[in-house]
Parts: sequence; C-alpha cells; structure tokens
Amino acid sequence: MSFGPPPSMITQSAPTVERSRAGRRRRVIAVVVVAVLLVGAGLLWHHSGGRTKGRTDTTAVKQAPDAIRATVEKAPESPEGQVVVQHNEGNLTDKPRYAPGTWATGKILARAVAHRIEGYKIEPGYDDMAWKLQLDGHVCAVSRDVTADGRTAVVVQPPDSGKKGVCDEVLLVDLDTGKKLWQKKMPAADFAYVTNTNIALTKGVVAIAWDLGSVAYDMDSGRRLWNTTLATSQCHDSGYTGGRALLALVTCGQADDTTYRVERLDPRTGRVLWRYAVSRGVQGVYLPSADPPVLAVEAGDSEVTDLLTLDPKNGKRLATLPMHGYDPKCGEEAYPGPFFGVVDKCDGMVVGRDRIFVMSKENNGDLEKPADRITAFDVGKGTKAAEFEGRPFQLVVPVRTNGDDLIIYRRSMDDVRPSAIVDWNSRTDKETPYLLFQLPEDDEGELSDPERSDIRYEQGRAFFARRVMERDYIHPKSPILSVIGVGSAGLKH
Repeated sequence: MSFGPPPSMITQSAPTVERSRAGRRRRVIAVVVVAVLLVGAGLLWHHSGGRTKGRTDTTAVKQAPDAIRATVEKAPESPEGQVVVQHNEGNLTDKPRYAPGTWATGKILARAVAHRIEGYKIEPGYDDMAWKLQLDGHVCAVSRDVTADGRTAVVVQPPDSGKKGVCDEVLLVDLDTGKKLWQKKMPAADFAYVTNTNIALTKGVVAIAWDLGSVAYDMDSGRRLWNTTLATSQCHDSGYTGGRALLALVTCGQADDTTYRVERLDPRTGRVLWRYAVSRGVQGVYLPSADPPVLAVEAGDSEVTDLLTLDPKNGKRLATLPMHGYDPKCGEEAYPGPFFGVVDKCDGMVVGRDRIFVMSKENNGDLEKPADRITAFDVGKGTKAAEFEGRPFQLVVPVRTNGDDLIIYRRSMDDVRPSAIVDWNSRTDKETPYLLFQLPEDDEGELSDPERSDIRYEQGRAFFARRVMERDYIHPKSPILSVIGVGSAGLKH
C-alpha cells in the first residue's frame, strides 16, 4: 500500500480555522496588567469548606531528574499580577505560522515556532530572548511533558532530502539553556508526517509512533531501546501518552472496519503489560492520561461521547463517564488538521490521581447563569464528586493538577473583574486566589481560548501563547503578540 504525503505546513498554505465566541468579548483599557484594589476578598473569592472530606497532597515530593515533572504550587505573597514574559512575532507572511509547543521552567518560557525553538527569560521586561535553537526543518510533533530537570522532545522534518513532508528526526532539548542534547533519525519513518506522528515522554524514555512504525529512545543517551515497523499486521501503534506510565493506542483495520485497543507498555522494552479492547463502532479514541489510564472515545459521533477509566494494574474497565453536556476538547486545537500529535491532547480536561476534571459546554444562552462549570469525577466510580461554577461571562478552564487540587483559569469579560488563576480543592470546595491580571484587549479572546492558545501555569506564573499566528492585514508589517506571561508582583525572581 502506498501513501503520498499529506498537505505540508511548508509546501502548502492551509486554511485558517476561525472560531468565534459570540457575545463574549470584553472591553479593557489596560494592555498589560491591572493592579487590583479590592477591600474584602468576598468581592472576588468565595471560600467554603467541609462539603467533602479526603486527603489532599500539597507536599512536593523530590523527583528524579528524568521523571515527568509534577510541581506543587503555593499561593504567592500577593495575587496582584505583573508581566514577566512578552514576545511579539514579526516578519509574518500570507501563510499562517504555527507554534505547536509551549513549555515553562523556573527560568525560561520556551516556544516551538515553525522551524525553531526559542527561550524567553522569565523576569519583568519585554521580548528578552535567552536563546534560539534553529532546527533542521519544521516541527512535526511535540510532547506536552517536561522532565523534572527541564527537558522535552520534539519531532522535526529533516533538510530537503527528496522525501516531501516526511518527519523522521527526533531531538531532546534542555529548555533552560536551549542546548540540543541529542538528535536521532527515526528508523523506517518514510511515512511519518505532521498529520500522524505522536510523541510522548515517560520516566527515562522518549517514544514516537506514526501509524506505520514506532520507536523509543533512552532519554539520557539517545540510544534506541526498541522499534516496530508495520509488515503484514493489520494493527499498528497510532500514538502514545506518557507521564507516570506509557500507554499505546493501537489501531486495527481500515476505514469503516477500524477497531481500537489500548496497551500498557514497559517503556524500556516495549513489552505489552496488559490490553484493553475498545468496543466496536467507536470512531475515535484519545488517551488524556496514562496513570490513571483514561480513554476519551467517540462512540457513534464525531466528538467525545464518553470517558472510560481503567484499572492501572490489569486494564479492566472501572467506570464509564458520559460526556453529554461536557467539552473535553480532545483534538480540537486550531490547526487545519490533526497536526503535531493529537492522541494525548484534551485541552478541556485534566486528570489527577483519583479525579478527572472536565469543563462543561459553554452557556451561550442565559446570560445570568455561569458561562460554564468544571466537574470533578471520581476515577474509580465515575460519579460526580464536586463542581466549580464559573460566573456570567467568565469562562473557567482547567489548566493542571496541583497535588490533588486543580489550577483553574477564569476569564475576564469587562473592565471591573480581572482574569484570575485560582487553586480549587474539590474535596473542601475551597478556592484560593493565585493571580489577578488583565490580558491585552485585542488579544484576550484568542489567548483565553484553550482551542486556540496554550494556557500554562508553572512555578507561580501563568502563560498564554498563540498556536497560529497570522499577520494583521491592516498593518501587515507590524508584529503580533505571540506569548505573554504573568507572575505575582510579590514574587521574587
């Protein structure tokens, strides 16, 4: 069977996905930050306790350097925000420029943009670039994860070699220094493209799959650990999700006869530890979490209809969570196709140790009701455990876990109420303010949309980064805002 290359981000301009949020455009005057002067936290923060009981892990555990990072955040001395990163992208053309990766350490905010990775200093100031790593070609796939010592991996296209659109190079980068630690050519990857290549990190291992093959490397040395190629088998690894474990999404058959299974792998050997067969009739599967194992499935529909939780020991199904009325946003990033690896990316949900946090669909009707809510589900039982409501015109988005708590971004929609980063303890229903700020008026709509921008929170700072950048046709020579980061005015740098 022969496949031609899919549309390439280098050779062909793809249509831009336009997404609107009707009636939810706020008006602000401040372009950077707002110093919020509030007497009495009750104007913004509601604290309640005792609704449920349970253990909350807020103690940071020292991690091995090659473990996937799991930092625990604390409330800053002051929630008043100040800009700590701002970068403007210039020299834009008629073709969209894609920025598929955003990672932060304690010192650097790093971005994968087109055929380079750039690192910006995290400190008050503007456009202060610390380093730039020029790549051999455009970025094809990015890992969502970062190691405890600040490393991540990407897949790129090689220099022009006559193989149009092929993505067969993987490299590991130190995000603090911008140093390329190693780079390898993936074996038998002639059919690895931007549309089908997925990369994941787990402890000590970098794993990549591209439908017709897969490979894993030792994170420290770059030594190949194992690889597979599709010969006569009708089943192949479509992608991986990493973190505390390594899960593979295995696709069998073609077209209307496609079936799926999920396998937990030994990262060092590729050996299958257990298998879970997904029911026939499912049209698509995503893997938002490896440990606990969580599947997001499209059962008879083109969007996620259910979440399935599995026992990490044997792969048996624990619970089914219907997603009617919820919006986990799996694979819904604003690219003109399934670019840069979509198997493990669900931007409307976050998976914790024993709870899954999912945002609801947006309320665009009754403007007196909350814009949306976030529901915490019990992983083992699949039952609702708690809810966090947004406010009228103020959408709430789950960002990441914080021990057993959840970091949430709350949008601002007017001049009075600022945007906020809050910590939510779903067991006690306690809400703690971390940051208060305003995003630039002209950019707020796109930067606050988890389908169009990366929203990150790391070590006391919130970052908002565009995934697709296009020039302003009214001012075509003017740069546009690529990324902005906000930290506490009381945080020492």
